[in-house]
Amino acid sequence: MDGMIIERRHWNGLYLLAAVVMIFLTLSVAVQPLFLRAVLDIPFANAGTINTNVAVVTEILDLLLVGYLGYLSDRLGRVPIMVVGFLVACAGALLAPFSLPLGTMLGIGGVAFYYSMRVVMSLGAGAVWPQLSALVGDFTTTGNRARLMANTAFMTAFGATLVYAVLMQIPPHAGVIAVMMLTAAIALVGAWLTRTCLVDVGPRLKDDHIPWRRIGELLRTEPRMRLAFLSAFFARSDMVLIGMFFMLWYLYFGDLVGVSQEAAAAQAGKLIGLVGIVVLVSIPIWGIFIERYGRVAAIFVGMTLSGLGFVGLGFVVNPYKWFIVVPTVLAAAGQAGCLVAPQVLAIDLAPREILGSVLGAFNVVGGIGIIVFLEIGGLLFDSVGPYAPFVFTGIGNLFIMCYALVVLLRMRDESRVAAEESI
Repeated sequence: MDGMIIERRHWNGLYLLAAVVMIFLTLSVAVQPLFLRAVLDIPFANAGTINTNVAVVTEILDLLLVGYLGYLSDRLGRVPIMVVGFLVACAGALLAPFSLPLGTMLGIGGVAFYYSMRVVMSLGAGAVWPQLSALVGDFTTTGNRARLMANTAFMTAFGATLVYAVLMQIPPHAGVIAVMMLTAAIALVGAWLTRTCLVDVGPRLKDDHIPWRRIGELLRTEPRMRLAFLSAFFARSDMVLIGMFFMLWYLYFGDLVGVSQEAAAAQAGKLIGLVGIVVLVSIPIWGIFIERYGRVAAIFVGMTLSGLGFVGLGFVVNPYKWFIVVPTVLAAAGQAGCLVAPQVLAIDLAPREILGSVLGAFNVVGGIGIIVFLEIGGLLFDSVGPYAPFVFTGIGNLFIMCYALVVLLRMRDESRVAAEESI
């Protein structure tokens, strides 16, 4: 496997699939509040809790799978797992639009059936996107990793931007069901692209047990790896929060200002699309920043910008006013750095033969963070206000900013001591 040549078509396939899987994931989340509101008639009083519970249930089940699949990819390769994951996600996406009639027929209700299909979709996608990061690690070296990971993240952000700027403008014209069926088609295309455009090049792990001890030792002895994992816990939920709670905020505030559900969804899509554009523009800059100033410095700056932006959303009352753009852009610029730097840092520090297992644990920690922040965010949305989930998340990001500063200062002290000893 190590002797296999990585061709340009393999990189092009990887970049394209980064966009495809993000389109699938983002569209699934973006259309959820509209489907629950317009088709399943979920009331405002518990909209935040119900929407976040769907995401939390899927993330909990993902946790049971993602870590093991990371280890399995070290044993069997990334590509076969991705193909099966896309096909599973496609099956769930095909059935989700018909949750009301199928749930009624089965006697469990439309909401419960939709929960089940979202779980299937999430499990399928959860088998795909962690393997993309592992493939970037397989394809790169320390010298070019930041730039090529930034390229992959750019395509990921492009996929999310395409969803909100274009695809979420479709419901007012074709309806929510048509958009949900499009999600299934995207997953099917992803399976075909994976099978035809990607190749496994990483070494195979011979151990028949998940190397938890080696991962634990790495976390215990390496503060930079701890920082990468903590960043995943606090920051991986940011884009999910933006997609879900902005959409909820616009949908239910629309009732107060006389805006239709479809128009409100389109308006939210424009703002979230702006987030994607800012991330797109910022990611190449972050790639340069990481190469010049390092991974830890990028995490520090990214968490600072993101934290300040999310806290700034606490001063917004009406999301239809222009002021919401200012903190949103600030959070998006910081989030771009948080998408790239922690993964690059984790890949740098992980032994190659257990890269999939390390990234599996990395993604499990990120999944736990999504569960914590979504669950608390849903409760805060219902009990405090639509701005509350963002403020809570911003405070968490500022906490990581402080820890990154501690690690950065320690690294500089160690470098200074090493320089003095070499004289």
